[in-house]
Amino acid sequence: MKLSLLCIGKLSADWLQRGARDYADRIGRYLPLTIEELKESKAGGKKADKEQIRQRETELLLQRISPFSFVVALDERGESVRSEELSRFIGKHMLDGTQDVTFLIGGAYGLSDKVQQRADMTLALSVMTLTHQMARLLLLEQIYRAMTILRNEPYHNR
Repeated sequence: MKLSLLCIGKLSADWLQRGARDYADRIGRYLPLTIEELKESKAGGKKADKEQIRQRETELLLQRISPFSFVVALDERGESVRSEELSRFIGKHMLDGTQDVTFLIGGAYGLSDKVQQRADMTLALSVMTLTHQMARLLLLEQIYRAMTILRNEPYHNR
């Protein structure tokens, strides 16, 4: 199984880049992982049309999703799961022979309804609102944690 991350925007802070790279490298010891950063849509001035931005980013995301992928959209209104449940989710897809699991992280204004409809699952990392950059780091850490749980390795302290 392959994991893919489709993200709107780049990581701007050096510490986020280092953290994401570290967890991506760790995950790579267990499963192939690709992270694709798609161009964040910009609108002029303070009166940006949020829906127009979301629609442009939607088209970018939908073009990049493999038709064979199980798609997980990240959204604060999604299903909250414990680390152990995420581990079981990944393990199940590995056993079932799922080709690709793709996680979607929207831009500053989130994901459109059209993207949500394409998703097979909507996952919340927190009930709190997170920046899309912070969400990427937290997701990568949780995927790494899930892999260590599957392998019964000591990273997860339960």
